[in-house]
Amino acid sequence: MPVSNHYDIVIIGGGIQGAAVAQAAAARGYTVLVLEKTALAAGTSSRSSKLVHGGLRYLEHGHLALVHESLRERSDWLRLAPSLVRLSPFYIPVYRKTSRSTLILRTGLSLYALLAGGGASSRFRSVPQSAWEQLDGLTTEGLKHVFQYWDAQTDDRLLTQALMHSASSLGAELLCPAEFIHATLSPTLCEIDYLQEDRINHCSAAVIVNAAGPWVNRVVQRIDPRPPEYPVDLVQGSHLVLEGCLNRGCYYLESPIDRRAVFVLPWYQHILLGTTETLFNGDPEKSSPLATEEAYLLDCFHHYFPERNMAVREKFSGLRVLPVAHGVAFHRSREIHLQCDTSQKPRVVSIYGGKLTVCRATAQKVLHIIMPTLPDRAPRADVSKLIIEAP
Repeated sequence: MPVSNHYDIVIIGGGIQGAAVAQAAAARGYTVLVLEKTALAAGTSSRSSKLVHGGLRYLEHGHLALVHESLRERSDWLRLAPSLVRLSPFYIPVYRKTSRSTLILRTGLSLYALLAGGGASSRFRSVPQSAWEQLDGLTTEGLKHVFQYWDAQTDDRLLTQALMHSASSLGAELLCPAEFIHATLSPTLCEIDYLQEDRINHCSAAVIVNAAGPWVNRVVQRIDPRPPEYPVDLVQGSHLVLEGCLNRGCYYLESPIDRRAVFVLPWYQHILLGTTETLFNGDPEKSSPLATEEAYLLDCFHHYFPERNMAVREKFSGLRVLPVAHGVAFHRSREIHLQCDTSQKPRVVSIYGGKLTVCRATAQKVLHIIMPTLPDRAPRADVSKLIIEAP
């Protein structure tokens, strides 16, 4: 069996989480290898709602720490990746039948602004009634109030590629396509087999970071001795790309069916509509929008934009990794969980869940956990100052 190199860290998965860990680790001076079985951002990291945001709706469920962290990270993204992450105006219409009152929404937006720490990106306002007819065909029947606030949008695939490009410029290596096959752990080493170009190759590492997203527990099951698994559900979020465009910005809507949040967003001269939350039990590679999900999203869009074209150009779905719990997925925590094989000098850290917005903060948490296992290295760069640009 061919033998390749020894690395400080081998990362399994080339999504946004894996790319962020690669950049952070390479900046700290560690030797890094990323194994990605298909393509960068091939899974959930290119099938999101394309938002870099604090998560306004998480306030309703008391997740203040997550919102605060997300808003701090949003600020960093805007500073470090201005060509990839941009502020956009978001509109929240309040109708007679909207379940959340004007007062509740105003209170939530005020708290959101407070957690954002002030500045232009934290401001919100009421849109005067005289301007409602300019809101991209939003129905004004029963409309009582419209709020406008700011959040950020991105191209999630390009952002992942840019992070990996930054990591590579700092010395990280990427093998793609290369599929992780098996790892054997010892007190001092991780022996790793992977498939590349129909050939089994071998490398070793001090630490494995499992950033495989929906495949996270499949990776765990290929490690000997097997690390503990964290109980999770896979929850499918589907999106539609519609013909037409939006001129005023983004819309944060309440589904008339179940009161969930649904976004209507501009996306490359078209309209992005999402998302759903459907429990998924199949092969992650076969995730695709259900007919019921498509109908749900189109019904919501037609409810608020009754005169707009509803021709579907494209549809896609991504899989969230959420902790097992009773009740609807909409109310579950989006906090990340880092599962280690051992609390003392871990050899394996598996990343469960996580939001695109906080991937860089998650990477720092991963490094903090594995540093006792790693050798001393001289840092190469400070990621808090590295500009992230599309390759």
